[in-house]
Amino acid sequence: MEHFLADLLTQQQQQGLVARALVHDHRWPWQVKSADHLAVQRVPCLGRLLYAPISPQFPWYLQREIEHYNPDILHLHLPNTSAFWAMALPSARRLPWVVHWHSDVVSSTLDKRLSLAYPLYRPLEQALLRHSAAIIVTSPPYLAASAALRQWQDKCQVVPLGLTQPKTVQRDAQWTAQQWQANKLRLLSVGRLTYYKGHAQLLDVIKPLKNVQLLIVGAGEKRKALQQQIEQNQQQNQVRLLGYCEAEPLAALWQSCEVFCLPSLERTEAFGVVLLEAMAYQKPVIASEIVGSGVTWVVKHGQTGFLVPLFAHDLWQEAIEQLQNLALRARMGLAAQQRFSENFALPAVAAQIESLYATLS
Repeated sequence: MEHFLADLLTQQQQQGLVARALVHDHRWPWQVKSADHLAVQRVPCLGRLLYAPISPQFPWYLQREIEHYNPDILHLHLPNTSAFWAMALPSARRLPWVVHWHSDVVSSTLDKRLSLAYPLYRPLEQALLRHSAAIIVTSPPYLAASAALRQWQDKCQVVPLGLTQPKTVQRDAQWTAQQWQANKLRLLSVGRLTYYKGHAQLLDVIKPLKNVQLLIVGAGEKRKALQQQIEQNQQQNQVRLLGYCEAEPLAALWQSCEVFCLPSLERTEAFGVVLLEAMAYQKPVIASEIVGSGVTWVVKHGQTGFLVPLFAHDLWQEAIEQLQNLALRARMGLAAQQRFSENFALPAVAAQIESLYATLS
């Protein structure tokens, strides 16, 4: 959500819109200041509760922003508990709301705490949707499967997430070359090391495949457990956890990898914006076939990559072995890049959002 919002703000400014964002700041010490080049105001957070930011100052900042900038539209990105403060502020209630529905709060089978908490969250969620003027959903499958949006279908419009076309980088080439081993298929996975991403399952998938190497980029609470699994499986020469990567080293990894893997385990992976990065870099994808997720819409099975049923390790291994074929990788990579250009380039996505704004202002 954060990366898409940053790119969207830049694109909207280029298209002549006056757009400003109010976001959470998890850094310490707090830096309560505006990032003027992106028109972003950061609000301090005390921490997280069940992945949700704790930000008691948020309503004060929201009121101040509305008074100072007098917006025509309030664009709320969900899930986000701080967005509920809009219902308590008369100044916010007077504005038309566009709700950008990035994901349901999934009643997770992987983290039972979310299932217990959702009944408390749902009334506020539904009240916010009731007040909204329009709801943006990122893919047709997610809209069709979302129980939360079921009674609000008449307000919903599908607008996919988008990305700017990535630039080729020359820096970090030596560092990148040192990460890969010769004569092995280069697999890359990028994403937060958290409960639903399926990295542990991916490690088990590739363990018997001696002709592949996996680099995992990202930070998160599962890093220690994944490192222990790597050591227990004696995969130190096959898998590396690179942690968080800055933009240019990450771009170099995108350029140098051969296949991108997204092994997520449930609909919390609502869209998979990293899939767009892989497609933009002309990389074929292997992703989990998550019913009701946008992943199954973004990836065209057999054309831009492979969709594999959850926990089907043998089918994951089969897909990886198929992509040992250079000609197949090249063909799927070109198809992926073409699909990205036709459907997910950010200027066209931002134009769709601007058109929706025009119907409300």
